[in-house]
Amino acid sequence: MTINEAQRTQTEARIRAAMDRLLSGDIPPGGRCDIKTLAREARVSRAALYRTYLHLKVEFDQRMNRLRDNNHQPDPREAQITRLKDENVRLKARLSELTQQVVELKAEQTSAISQLAAQHEELLRLRPGVRPRMSTALVREF
Repeated sequence: MTINEAQRTQTEARIRAAMDRLLSGDIPPGGRCDIKTLAREARVSRAALYRTYLHLKVEFDQRMNRLRDNNHQPDPREAQITRLKDENVRLKARLSELTQQVVELKAEQTSAISQLAAQHEELLRLRPGVRPRMSTALVREF
C-alpha cells in the first residue's frame, strides 16, 4: 500500500512526538524506552519503522545513546537496573576487601594466641614453684 506525502508527514510527526515523550521519560505502563514501545505509541508497525522510517529509528537510537553517554536514563526501570548493577559491583568489591581483612585478622589472632601460649610456658618454666592457674590446654583453646 502506497501512502501519500501528507500521510507520510503525519506519520513522521507521530513518530517524532512519541520519540520525544519516551526520551523525556514519559514511559507508558507496560512499556520501555525502546523501538517496540516507540512503534506502539506512534501507532505504526515495527516493520514500518525499519522499512519506511528507518531514519527515525536511527535518530531514536542515536538520541538514546547520547542520553546514556551523559548518564541520563529516560526509563526509570533501566536507570534502577543500572544503579543496582553498579551497587552490586561496589558491594562485591567491599565484600572481597572485608573477606581479606578477616583472613588477615584470623592469622594475627592465631599468631597472638601462639605467642601467649609460648609466653605462658616460659613463665611456668621460669617459676617452678608457682602453681599454674590455667592449664596450657586452656590457653591453646583461645
